[in-house]
Amino acid sequence: MSANKIKAANIDPVELVARIKTKGPAPVHLWDPPFCGDMDMRIAKDGIWYHQDRPIRRPTMVRLFASILRLDDDGEYYLVTPIEKVRIQVEDCPYVIIAMEVEGGGSSQNLQFETNTGEVFIAGAEHGICIEVDELTAEPHPFVHVRSGLNGLINRAVFYRLVELVECKLGDAGSEQGVWSGGEFFKLAGL
Repeated sequence: MSANKIKAANIDPVELVARIKTKGPAPVHLWDPPFCGDMDMRIAKDGIWYHQDRPIRRPTMVRLFASILRLDDDGEYYLVTPIEKVRIQVEDCPYVIIAMEVEGGGSSQNLQFETNTGEVFIAGAEHGICIEVDELTAEPHPFVHVRSGLNGLINRAVFYRLVELVECKLGDAGSEQGVWSGGEFFKLAGL
């Protein structure tokens, strides 16, 4: 949303950012504005947001954009407001998981994750943990579902901590390796 449209809609930008900080992401799933084209914006694999090939250095701006990010059925990422929708590029996952807190243990364990944009959630039925393994390099690609189809790439330090929590569980196919969180057991392939 451009500054002129914010002013025309009589929205105070400071109030808008404060609302996002306290209420979380906007209800972009309820909005169906017209497509307005591509924006020269991308989210790099390391989670840094770029506009016109320059990093966006203001964390509040990144949080604002992250709060209106949506992944559509066409597999493309868009910034969506009630009046416009623009496509942006995402190199990998739109978020990076930068911190993890562990509470409890065993099947009652909770893993709380934090994204690089400040979203905090507990892994569970709505926030699944997954590790895909690259067939060519055998490198793990660990991520967790943040919201509405948007994933967060688990950074290296958090991944090492996550691996330390792996335990074995007897399942239908024998012994399975994974982690517990939010009452769910997440099988982690490739470990």
